[in-house]
Amino acid sequence: MQIWKMGFMLLEGTIFVLIVKLETKLYRKHIWYSQKGKLMLYIQLKKAPYSMLQAVLLFWRLLSNTLQKWRFKINKYDQCVTNKTINGKQCTIIWHVDNLKVSHTDKEVV
Repeated sequence: MQIWKMGFMLLEGTIFVLIVKLETKLYRKHIWYSQKGKLMLYIQLKKAPYSMLQAVLLFWRLLSNTLQKWRFKINKYDQCVTNKTINGKQCTIIWHVDNLKVSHTDKEVV
């Protein structure tokens, strides 16, 4: 499986077989053979696939860069944890994929 910036993905192998079995009529006209005779399917994505490493990495970069611009410090042992002192108390932001937990003693800060 390969993904390009333009939002297209090349499916082959097991994922190709499963997708085509799922909606044979829909995908039949888009199937083609590579020069080596391998069945292939190009599809256009409407958005980045949630489970793809590229999507997760892009989100992590955006979030961590934004938090650092806001002067949060990235934890050197876990790079999905940031801290910043706000109003004399520690504010912590922890995330996994695109789920965030923000904690601070003042709910207005959160």
